[in-house]
Amino acid sequence: MTTAPDDGSAGRRGRPPVTEEQRRRQRLAISRQAVALFREHGVAETTGEQIARAAGVSERTLWRLFRSKEACVEPLLSVSLDAFVEVLRSWQPSDELGEHLRSAYVVAPEDLEAVLAVVRMSRDEPGVRATWLVLHERAEPVFAAVLGRRLGLPEHDLTVLVRAAAVNAALRVLTDALAWSDGTDPSSGIVDEHRDRLAEELRALTELPARRP
Repeated sequence: MTTAPDDGSAGRRGRPPVTEEQRRRQRLAISRQAVALFREHGVAETTGEQIARAAGVSERTLWRLFRSKEACVEPLLSVSLDAFVEVLRSWQPSDELGEHLRSAYVVAPEDLEAVLAVVRMSRDEPGVRATWLVLHERAEPVFAAVLGRRLGLPEHDLTVLVRAAAVNAALRVLTDALAWSDGTDPSSGIVDEHRDRLAEELRALTELPARRP
């Protein structure tokens, strides 16, 4: 006789199933708590039990949602990447890119400060760095789809793929530089400088290519 796997549903019989949006919010809430603990105690000195307790969930729930404690940074880092994707999607041909980035590329100050802290942390934490790089790798096809529509080319066109990779690299390198620079208070002018430099690097990558014979 085959026994159904125990996914924890028996203990909450009668409750409605968790929606993807609820799961996303739960993961993000846990991520914020995990990052706060990592910043206070360090990654090595923080346990899954501590993260679960701070987030108000069981360890079983924590490990069902995350493959490792380092992976707990993923939802928070995704906040910044997702915001950037939406900026590209909403960029109209008539919009000046620098102004568009300043107005549309907005992350809540507390999340931005935490994201920069995680990126700084990744310098000495290989597991955190791996999560940061994997997120960028996953984002690249999304960049390609957005750029393909903007350039009027298929998203698998080599020109689009190369430019998507370059956009991805520009975002990662400039975010690293911002995180590791002095004065990264989100309320300071350095964040606007970061957006302006990002716009400068992206302009050439998002222009229509010369027509090929």
